[in-house]
This record gives sequence, structure tokens and C-alpha cells, in this order.
Amino acid sequence: MPTDPTPFEPADISAGRFYQLLTASIVPRPIAWVSTRAADGTLNLAPYSFFTVASTAPPIVQFTSVGHKDSWRNILDTGEFVINIGTETLIDEMNHTSASVEASVDEFDLAGLTAQPSATVAPPRVLEAPISIECTRHLILDVGNCAVILGAVQHVSIAASVLADDGLPDFARLAPPSRLGRTEWGLPPATVVRDRPR
Repeated sequence: MPTDPTPFEPADISAGRFYQLLTASIVPRPIAWVSTRAADGTLNLAPYSFFTVASTAPPIVQFTSVGHKDSWRNILDTGEFVINIGTETLIDEMNHTSASVEASVDEFDLAGLTAQPSATVAPPRVLEAPISIECTRHLILDVGNCAVILGAVQHVSIAASVLADDGLPDFARLAPPSRLGRTEWGLPPATVVRDRPR
């Protein structure tokens, strides 16, 4: 058991430093690689590691933007986005699309990725990503210095190469990276199986 823990109080630490503390503590974090289309047609692609499922019936996913970034603005304007799930082989491209660039820059071009038309929404999916979740805006909440964006799932595309015999994505085949603290990324870890107690 840990002894003599070091205390950290939000009131005593800068917001930036507390952000670093939280992101180094809450690990690993899955990555929503969010593609959007601006009102003027410009494509945007950016990774967000504050990401999870919000509801299963109806299916709703959520990600959090620290600050009001291009993804937030595009979703606010158009009401649509795609969450792409990348693989460990796409870490460099995912990281590249996290650069702070002007809203006029197309991150698909910037990272050398292929914009593939989606089935139900205007923003394209990332062709190289094995899973894409097409969403319409359900709700946007401002929470502190963040915007929590919830999307109603309209369509999911999954590459056959990552599906297991039961028809669900296989973690080992998908091999998704995760975000850790500082500049660290997590690679797919070893897994174990535990049935839930009855």
C-alpha cells in the first residue's frame, strides 16, 4: 500500500500543471481521431484522448476538447463528425494531426492521409483507420475550460481485417495506441480474460 502520499491541491497549482498531473495519472486513454468539415468545406482532423462511450441505447459517444478548437467550431456549425480509431502503425500520423495550425489547413493533406467519403455524414472518415464512427451532434457542454462533445452514432464502419470470429473488433488485430502522460504514447498491451462474477 502507498504510504506518505504527496498532496496536490488544484488551488495551489497552475491549471497547466494540474492538467499534466491528471493526464499522467489517468492512463492509458483511448484516442478519438476526429474528422470534421468546416462550413466552407475545409477538412479538419485531430486526436483527442479524453474520449469514451456516453450511452449505449441510444448509442452516444463523447470526447472533450480542451478549449474551443477547430473540431468544436466545425461540429457547432455543421452538426456532424467522425471518430476514427487508429492503430499503432498510425501513431506518427495521429501525432502529426495534433499540430496547432491555422483553420485553413487540411490535416488529411498535412499527414498524407486519405479522406474517404462517409456513409451518412458529410465529414470524411480516415481510410487508413480500421474503425470509423459517424456521428451527429447530440449535445455540447461547456465544462470549465473544456467543451464536452456528445455525438449520436449514425453508422460504424469496421475493416474486416480487425474483426474476430464473433463479429466484434479484436483488440490484438486492431492494435490501437493510447495516450499517456507527457509526450508518451502507449502501445497495445498484453491482455487477460476474466469473466464477470455472477
